[in-house]
Amino acid sequence: MAAAAGGRLSFSNITALAPMVRVGTLPMRLLALDYGADVVYCEELIDIKMAQCHRVVNAVLETVDFVAPDDRVMFRTCEREKDRVVFQMGTADPDRALTVARLVEKDVAAIDVNMGCPKEYSTKGGMGAALLSHPDKIEAILKKLVAGVTIPVTCKIRILPSLEETVSLVRRIEKTGVTAVAVHGRFKEERPRHPVHCDYIQAVAQAVSIPVIANGGSLDLVKTNADIEEFRMATGASSVMLARAAMWNASVFTSQGPLPVDKVMEEYLKYAIRYDNNAFNTKYCLCQMLRDKVESPLGKQVQAAQTNADISEAYGLQEFYQQTQEQLQTRRDDLKSSSQPDQPIMDGDVTTMAVKFERREYPPQITPKMFLLEWSRKEKLEQPLYETVQRSQDRGFQSTVTVAEKKYRSSLWEKSKKFAEQAAAIVCLRILGIPEGRIGEEDSGLVCKRKREGKMNGATEEDRSKKRHVADILQATESSEPAVVTNGLDHKPAAPEKQPEGP
Repeated sequence: MAAAAGGRLSFSNITALAPMVRVGTLPMRLLALDYGADVVYCEELIDIKMAQCHRVVNAVLETVDFVAPDDRVMFRTCEREKDRVVFQMGTADPDRALTVARLVEKDVAAIDVNMGCPKEYSTKGGMGAALLSHPDKIEAILKKLVAGVTIPVTCKIRILPSLEETVSLVRRIEKTGVTAVAVHGRFKEERPRHPVHCDYIQAVAQAVSIPVIANGGSLDLVKTNADIEEFRMATGASSVMLARAAMWNASVFTSQGPLPVDKVMEEYLKYAIRYDNNAFNTKYCLCQMLRDKVESPLGKQVQAAQTNADISEAYGLQEFYQQTQEQLQTRRDDLKSSSQPDQPIMDGDVTTMAVKFERREYPPQITPKMFLLEWSRKEKLEQPLYETVQRSQDRGFQSTVTVAEKKYRSSLWEKSKKFAEQAAAIVCLRILGIPEGRIGEEDSGLVCKRKREGKMNGATEEDRSKKRHVADILQATESSEPAVVTNGLDHKPAAPEKQPEGP
């Protein structure tokens, strides 16, 4: 059983879906739970990328999404798996690891640190198996996490060159306060074709008191559900974690398993459709299940597919796909019709509204800040003053604009300083009943009409004059430096905008 006293996830006597890149997304995790897995791990997600994400409640899909600045969904989860899913991160930095852990801890059951992946994308940043050579860093990361979050912390390692080194490392890991440790019974230079070293896992299990999760038996030892218990006995481990055996056929977790793979693929695809899974990720997982049939007519049709609709056609699930799309659209329409117009709310001396800046709703070169600046000039008021803050947990931005000694702010957090300022400008404009420049809005005359029409080819002196006018406006709108507004939250001043740091 995965549940434990106090609601914390237990790692004793469980079977788990292992973390697998490109495989461990939401559809596969839910499928594994359906077939009897006690715990499911997400794919390894890199701390630098996750730290840039913001948390979004997706009311249409009924999920919680962690969305990157480029709008990619890095991690998607749902209520069904909330008390069973383990978030695995790749990290080599204690502070950044804690930032990410705190970002997701209310939506997952545990945090795991990858210390066993031998692939370059993980090791090149000092993560994964590269950490095995730096036990002090391992200790620092795990201690920081254990002290900093309220949910269990675990890690997954590979074995070291000698039995003694492996046992010594795991004993040191145990002292950090982690709840469990998963051991992949291969050296970091070994690959799946090499046999798993059950004796190493057994030595570790005997040396520590925390649950040890055995991993690496899919090649030779685990082909059916009955084999799981034999692998557990062979390693002396408390629990078993399956990667490739589950990737090939997730029904290995059921006592009757494995079931015919055609049925398993169909059930997987239904989850992929239901939760709007990335089509190329869906294709990848289905091709892993097809294995030696990947060049069959079905396999070729899957490989040629570009969308989940195409994949649905390959499996004869067009009707299910269409019904699901209609249900999701109905949910979108219901949410739209039930939502009330944004009403202003006073937060101290600041007027707030729940507003986000959507760039696509405005013509090129036109922004709400520009309209607010021009209106202020027209009314002979001081230039709008923007005060922007950034919160640490998800790097979201929020801005307050002061106009005519009154303050306005959006209650929603934006992904950039510029967007936060635009949202604050929208609130001010709407409260004052001033046009904001949206597409389809009647021309207010606040901004040069020729600019609205976008005739900016620079061919005439008139056009060049207009360009200088626009540049003056843009320079004025960006000239003031943001101050810090605390409002009782853990904020830091908004830093100058720069490109996101790479992994």
